[in-house]
Amino acid sequence: MSVTINLRECISDLVRSALVAAQEAGALAPLDVPQDVPVEQSRHTSHGDYSTPVCLGLARVLKRAPLQIAQTVAAYVPSVPYIAEVTVAAPGFVNFTLDPVWVASSVSTILAAGDTWGDIALGAGARVQVEFVSANPTGPITIGSARNAVIGDVLASVLAAAGYSVEREYYVNDAGSKVRNFGASIYSRYAALHGLDVPFPEQGYPGAYVTELAIRARDSFGSAYLAADDREAAVRELGQWGIQRVLETVAEDLATLGVRFDTWFSERSLYDSGLFDEMLAKLRAGGFVVERDGATWFRHDDLEKDAVLVRSERVIPNPEDRPTYLASDIPYMWNKLMLRGFDRAIYVWGADHHGDVPRVQAAAKALGIAGDRLVFIIYQMVTMLRGGEEIRMSKSSGEFITLRELVDEVGPDPIRFMMLTRTVDVTLDFDLDLAVEQSDRNPVFYVQYAHTRIAGVLRRAEEAGWDVLESGDLRQLTHPSEQALLRKMLSLPEILKVAAQSLAPHHLTTYATELASAFHAFYRDCRIVSSEPDDADLSRARLMLARAAQVVLSRALRLMGMDAPERM
Repeated sequence: MSVTINLRECISDLVRSALVAAQEAGALAPLDVPQDVPVEQSRHTSHGDYSTPVCLGLARVLKRAPLQIAQTVAAYVPSVPYIAEVTVAAPGFVNFTLDPVWVASSVSTILAAGDTWGDIALGAGARVQVEFVSANPTGPITIGSARNAVIGDVLASVLAAAGYSVEREYYVNDAGSKVRNFGASIYSRYAALHGLDVPFPEQGYPGAYVTELAIRARDSFGSAYLAADDREAAVRELGQWGIQRVLETVAEDLATLGVRFDTWFSERSLYDSGLFDEMLAKLRAGGFVVERDGATWFRHDDLEKDAVLVRSERVIPNPEDRPTYLASDIPYMWNKLMLRGFDRAIYVWGADHHGDVPRVQAAAKALGIAGDRLVFIIYQMVTMLRGGEEIRMSKSSGEFITLRELVDEVGPDPIRFMMLTRTVDVTLDFDLDLAVEQSDRNPVFYVQYAHTRIAGVLRRAEEAGWDVLESGDLRQLTHPSEQALLRKMLSLPEILKVAAQSLAPHHLTTYATELASAFHAFYRDCRIVSSEPDDADLSRARLMLARAAQVVLSRALRLMGMDAPERM
């Protein structure tokens, strides 16, 4: 038995073995043994470390009191080195207490595993794509995309640690009316720099960054676009040029947050390659496309009403502007799953896209794609607070705070940690004042300070002449605070599995905070390095424990894309 294996899974297997053995011995009537026996960490130490309620569910099947079933199961649990005691509790729980000596010995295993501690083989190499951020490239990346960026990036890291082959992708919306309005906005400012008055588009982008792009265009192209015979073509070319410049800035700004992508995928390529036409033909052949009111609609029994794919030319004259977001989403989905062969495609979308999910799912069903291959994570928005007051922003009006400005003000680590402190289905308040506060009230400071404190302990021990890499007698790690810290360190594989299965990276912030708290308690309650000669071996064991805690805490921080500082 290796301690790198998920303890919860190991105990689940023990219970299954006990159920099978009890039936074979005639102590239990025949029954279908659950494939996945539920096991949870106990809330109270008096109930051991882990507990299973499986006997409560079996009472009706076996027509026996759950407490009697629990007593029978407990009697048939195999003896293993890591379990010290198996007990039962009313109304029918089977409780497991870990062996303290075995728990202490796990320090060596954690140190040997190093940066791979906590890795699990859940994914078995399955290919997963996580597509996130994907903000319209018509302006700088704003703080409105920060939560999306952090959720997607940390989720990708969690899945990689869980044994999946993961790719990060940014979907570039470089087609449609927004791009044309963006190009027209640049063109208007560009013309003004040459003394010409070209009306600014009604749905244009008034931000100062558009003027900056116009200046760059003037410096690069002179007046060439004003001399062009086809103004629409000039607007289109300037729009595409502007998008590339914006994307360069977006990539740089996201990198300051520690977010990088494997692929930047062009929406326009779906049309230029003919894939959109191919998908439309497939849907039409299956009876999922109808023409009505001059528009092309997607029809499916799973939808309450038809969804527009291509708008009527009577409403939108420009053919490039007529396809809807759904029209692009369908070939993009096909490209991901059928052409590039990802086993699963994960979309990280804001709450304003919630209504798009059933339409994409219905399109997948219409095209014969299994629904479980598409996963949508819908997150709620972030409210930015300063001085207790909400900061209001609007990208369309040009009034916003860029991601780069936020990183420059508070740093990447507070952003990443605080964006993960709530489940995605609730609105998150981001307190700018708290983010820069150097106190235990700031959750990222509290966690990172634990890592810094460990580094300080090891540094001072070395300065005092201790060999911090020397082994000690780990059996001496019996203090309750030592054991509590060890148990928290051992639970990282369980946390990773839960986060990967539920696609919920917020579990890492909770875990990191609890781990930091456990180390701070150990530091408070146990003198790590003693000056007493008789305590030398205990000091060496505690230095080993401190090093192992540093490994696990660093691992948790780096999974969240954060620094594990040696000094603060």
